Amino acid sequence: MRITQTMLSNNMLRNLNNSYERLAKYQEQLYTQKKISRPSDDPVIAIKGMQNRTSLIEVEQHERNLSNVYSWLENSEDSLEKAGDVIHRVSELVTQANHGSLTNDDRQKINTEIEQLKEHMISIANSQVAGKYIFSGSSTNEKPIEYDGTNFTYNGNQDKIEIEVSKGVKLQVNQTADNLFVDALKDLHDLQSAINDPALGENDPDLSGFIKGFQNHLDTITAARSRIGAVTNRAELIESRLSSQKIIATKMISENEDIDVEEVIMNLKTQESIHRAALSVGSSIIQPTLVDFIR
Repeated sequence: MRITQTMLSNNMLRNLNNSYERLAKYQEQLYTQKKISRPSDDPVIAIKGMQNRTSLIEVEQHERNLSNVYSWLENSEDSLEKAGDVIHRVSELVTQANHGSLTNDDRQKINTEIEQLKEHMISIANSQVAGKYIFSGSSTNEKPIEYDGTNFTYNGNQDKIEIEVSKGVKLQVNQTADNLFVDALKDLHDLQSAINDPALGENDPDLSGFIKGFQNHLDTITAARSRIGAVTNRAELIESRLSSQKIIATKMISENEDIDVEEVIMNLKTQESIHRAALSVGSSIIQPTLVDFIR
């Protein structure tokens, strides 16, 4: 086959163009600090990158879910602590009223304080987090406890509220007011009736049954706080695991996508030398023609 000057020139220009593309590639890698800038550069790296980023997004979402879990648990724990304080105070008043002569004035003072404690207990049962009632089951838009002055009504349900904190792992974050507050509120109402019973006259009421009842309510609240503590401990363990998973996922993304700066600089310098040599050789390939002599 006859090799013409045109074939040599075209081949030289094609090689120079390829050299420019390689130079541009290394320069772009240094600028972006990434091995690829589009999936077509390396489909394998692109697919691995998508998988790794999906894992990282899942971990970050679970971390956000954990924040929500802590919010529910901390507010529930705080509310139950305050409810326990109410029960403690009521128990003190019941013991005081059951072991000594009560004047009508004494009864009125105790009744006034119990009324305030009852109202405080209702407000605790109707606690909210971010506009949601935390003791009404899944009916978070419904106020759990309604009180008409005589009767207490629970408007929620028994549904669990579970939040996913890891793939396939959900934690229950709620307690319900019907188990924790309704019976205690009824006993508070009955206690007021017993203290204010007009049939007693100046006689002291027998409140021994209430002492045991409020102790049972306190035990119920304590058990609920223990469950919350156990869930909190598990959430902390999961949080530690998620932190490790996040570090691993971030490392995998970096190893898959980030460049080795020293290697890219070396490749760029090498390609610059090759390009200069190609230009020098190309200049000798383009031989003088008749046109160069008739100008």
